[in-house]
Parts: sequence; C-alpha cells; structure tokens
Amino acid sequence: MATLLDVNVVKYLCSCGKWEPLCRLYLCRHCQKLRSGDCVLHEVDSPYCPNCLENMPSSEAKLKKNRCTNCFDCPSCGHTLTTRATSQIVSDAEDPNKSTPKKMYYMACGFCRWTTRDVGISDKPVASGAWEDLENPHSRRIHSLLDFYHQVAQREKADKERKKYVRRRSHLIFAASMDKYGLTSVAAKRKSLLSSVSGISIKENEEVNICSLEPVEAVDDFESLPNSIFTDPLQLEKVSTISQRLASPEFQPAMATDLYPNHKHLLIRRSLRCKECEHNLSKPEFNPLSIKFKIQLIALNHVPEIRFLKPKELPFKKETKVVLTVCNPATYNTKLQLLPLEEETAVNNNTKTELPKKEIVLAPRDDSAIYDDNSQSQHGFKDDTSVVAFRKANKVGIFIKVTPLQQDEDAKVCFWLKHEYRNTTVALPNENQEPQIVWLQHKVVINLGPPHKTK
Repeated sequence: MATLLDVNVVKYLCSCGKWEPLCRLYLCRHCQKLRSGDCVLHEVDSPYCPNCLENMPSSEAKLKKNRCTNCFDCPSCGHTLTTRATSQIVSDAEDPNKSTPKKMYYMACGFCRWTTRDVGISDKPVASGAWEDLENPHSRRIHSLLDFYHQVAQREKADKERKKYVRRRSHLIFAASMDKYGLTSVAAKRKSLLSSVSGISIKENEEVNICSLEPVEAVDDFESLPNSIFTDPLQLEKVSTISQRLASPEFQPAMATDLYPNHKHLLIRRSLRCKECEHNLSKPEFNPLSIKFKIQLIALNHVPEIRFLKPKELPFKKETKVVLTVCNPATYNTKLQLLPLEEETAVNNNTKTELPKKEIVLAPRDDSAIYDDNSQSQHGFKDDTSVVAFRKANKVGIFIKVTPLQQDEDAKVCFWLKHEYRNTTVALPNENQEPQIVWLQHKVVINLGPPHKTK
C-alpha cells in the first residue's frame, strides 16, 4: 500500500480550506463537516508530569513555572534522570572506630551516563529528592520589574475605568426631586455596586501608588579576555552546546562541569471544540493514567479511508488502471460514490480520470472478519468485475482509469467522495427510532507520483 507509511499521499479538504490526511481530521457530528487542528478551539484540561503522571490545577502549575518538582531531565542529553542507590561507609558519631554502611541515593542518566556526582552534588539519604536548585543571581531584579509593571498595568486599568464614569454637573432641581421621591439611596447603592464589580475605585483624588524602581547602571568597560583562550587548545567535550545552554535559560552554563539537572516540563491534557457550533470534538479523561477518551470524533472512525495500490508503471499520456482501496470504519453497510469535480480551482488536477459511475456498497467493519477467508461469500455482494477489483471484509478495491497530462509534475487525481453517514453517537428520543441517514461529500486528492517517460 502506497499510503500505509506515507499518510500525506491521500488528503482530504477541510472546511477551512486546508488539505490534511484523514488521520489528522475530525468530523463534527453537529455541523457534519471536517475540522483540522487549525480550525478548532484548544482548551487546557489539566497539566501533568509525563514521568510521574501527577496532575495539578493550572494555578498551581503556573506557580511552579510549569515544571515538576520531583522529576528531572538530564542537562547533557535531555533524557529523564533515574534515582540510583549506593552504599557508603559512615563513621559512628559515638564510636569513631566503628563504621556502618549507609544507603545513599544519586541521580543518573541511562542514556549518556551523566550523574549528579559529575557536578559535585552530594548524595542524599532519601530517594524522594531534596535536590538543591541553583539560585538565579538576578531573581531579585526580575521580581522587582514584575511588581513594577504589574502596578503600572493596574494604574492604566484604573484610568480606563475612571473615564467611563464622568462626573456630571450637579442640578439642584434634580437633587431635590430625588430626595423627595427617595431616589438618593437607590443611586448611592447603584454607584457602590458598580465600584465593587469593577474592583477599582472611581474617585478622582485616589490614585494607584507605584513603587520606585532602581535604574539600571550602564556598563562602559568590559573585562578583557584571558590569554588562555588564544593559547590553550579547545576541548569540545568540556564546552556546553547551544541546546544545553538554552535548556536552562536562567544560567546558560558555558562549561560542561556547570550543567545542573533541569526540572521536567509539564504536559497538558487538552480538549478540542468546534469553532462553529462549540461542541466537543475530543475530550480525554481527567486522570493522566487513563488513555481513553470521553469524546473522540476523529474522522478516521466515521469517514471511509481511501488508499491506493501504486501501479508498476504510470506512462505519460497513456491510460492506466489504478486500484483504490476503500475501508469502511462503520459497523453497518455504507454506500459511496466517486464523483468528478466540476471546478478544479483548489488543486491542479493534471490528469484525465475516469471514475466508476455505479454506487458501491461497503461491508460493515468486523474485527473478527479479518481472520475469515470466506468473508466475501458471507455478505453475498454481486459486484461488477469491471468496477470492483477485490473485496475482503470491510475493504473493497475499485478500478479507476488515469491518464497523466503533464510529465514534469506528479500526477494528481482529485474527485468528490460521497458516502452515507449515520449519527449513532447522538441519543435518540425513542428507542425504536433509527438514526437519520445523511449523505456527506468530501473533496479528495491523491498524489500518484511522477509519470514514467515513454520512449
């Protein structure tokens, strides 16, 4: 199969106008349109560590800088560090002449053999951690800048909210009428409610205090480079690479002896939502240990998958039979048609294609039928041998005739795939009521490769 390893050979047109393989598309059961990863809404469900599978809320992950406190990555190669146990002889505090073995722990990389002992980190008596982290010398300056700009943002927000409530001119007649009919208390309550909802005072004389920020001192002179840089030979095994420096952007160690373990980055479990109807297309379980999905509307489970058997030769300007294999993912019989395109604006169809005009029925998907050789006789389909090349289980081979028209480009076949669709995922009001059957159309393009040169 030409599309077994290369999924980009056969592509479907998404509703946003992009060509994507079927395994990267979703079918919205409400809009009944194909959706790609670029035309859906991505929502974060829960961050989790890919090593220890500990999940946490988004607020806690933000405080931890989206890193796990217990798991570490190797600063040399990036693989996960594992805890190793060793024994050390420790002298007794009461009796100096007596020594006892004690179990100690250190971290090591199973890929590049890097250990915490290489950078002088002492072994720990417990395996759970307490590994010291390097302190950033500029952390105080960074926090002061963050606080300063946070106060500036609050002041700008207060000024913006204050402009909405412009003080009107006081009218004694209106004030007297408000006192007469008891509207003064109502207006005061409304004003206090607006100020409490906005969270910002709207008084004219009140302002947000901004702390003073120490200016940065400009550096005029730099230290000259030592002479050893020009005289001593360069040892690449002692110098850190660009990827190793960028793995810890706070320190960016220049030497390999200064590499410290990095906390592992957190991953997220996300759900996908349709932008048009705002229904979920994919929603996983909340627990990171589970690989199941609450909702999974991937198009591969609802739309027939098209592959093709690559012909031995595809001569230029000569008609060649190509076998398309169509696989039915549904558990019921599905009818389909291959229709020619009327407008060939999206893809340059540089071939002359003759498609079958008959309607083809696909057998339902049965996981046990792949082990049965008599699956074709069980369903009793009477196929036309000029249209159907073979039939096995829920797969059927279809003949199409292709004539390449351009020799310097890959031969591309573009057509409409029209098939039945039963929305079995939506609950029906009555148990005896059958799901509604609709016909869906998808534009498909197949890249057959470059045509052969004829002598």
